Amino acid sequence: MFTDMSVSPTLPLRRYPDPAAALRLIKPITWFPPMWAYLCGTVSSGVSPLSNITLVIAGIILAGPIVCGMSQAANDWCDRHVDAINEPNRPIPSGQIPGRWGLWIALIMSALSLAVGSLLGPWGFAATVLGVLAAWAYSAEPVRLKRSGWWGPGLVGLSYETLPWITGAVVLSAGAPDGRIVIIAVLYGLGAHGIMTLNDFKALEGDRQTGVASLPVTLGPDRAARLACAIMAVPQLVVIALLFTWDKPFFAGTVSVLLAAQVWAMTVMLRDPKGKAPWYNGTGVLFYITGMMVTAFALKGIVA
Repeated sequence: MFTDMSVSPTLPLRRYPDPAAALRLIKPITWFPPMWAYLCGTVSSGVSPLSNITLVIAGIILAGPIVCGMSQAANDWCDRHVDAINEPNRPIPSGQIPGRWGLWIALIMSALSLAVGSLLGPWGFAATVLGVLAAWAYSAEPVRLKRSGWWGPGLVGLSYETLPWITGAVVLSAGAPDGRIVIIAVLYGLGAHGIMTLNDFKALEGDRQTGVASLPVTLGPDRAARLACAIMAVPQLVVIALLFTWDKPFFAGTVSVLLAAQVWAMTVMLRDPKGKAPWYNGTGVLFYITGMMVTAFALKGIVA
């Protein structure tokens, strides 16, 4: 796990990380999903986020820049041999993050995650521990759940959506979450498995060469894309049914419209799964996360 990689011969050797490369290492663009899910959790708790805005802001920062940023650094360190094939200009294989600095950054941020998580009470700290363990289990040997096209995306989906959603709810309410919140958070986390599968398309060649059995590798792009669409859609159908059952027809109808928009985007993406997967992640996923917040407001009216 900890063997050093050679760096790009076109760049001079560095002793310390390039600051801009260090920021790219923790990938700010990936912070949004867990931050959004945490905010959904605070809304769904039935407690006004304004009643303890400090906890809300601290949790959002913890979920995004700290824990998610740490997971990206850990993943890039453990994936440096794959990135040398897929994206050799990324911070570690290019040498902009030299030596073992990628590892040190990931470890320091892991400790920072636990320190900040301890400020959110026992529920918040327990969730942070789970998040840190999940990040390393996904990327690092000997567990490296990323090798599996089923377990890897599933773990990321639950870590990015379910865990921060439930955390936001329990931190703000200072108690165990309502069972309906847990059900909805799990459903959206399961649906995110499909989003993560589409994200694997960009690493198809490197995954194939290094033995990562992602669904695009094992099933091929077309079948993997169709399966990803089904995995995204089915949990949302269950959410819609539950909202009707809980006497929230307006919210159920709104999520239905958003799902219909996703289905349209899916039909476009399925014409060229490998080429259109990034496009879908920038369009269809927007409808998905909007449905999350709509459902959070529905839960607020139920559990308050």
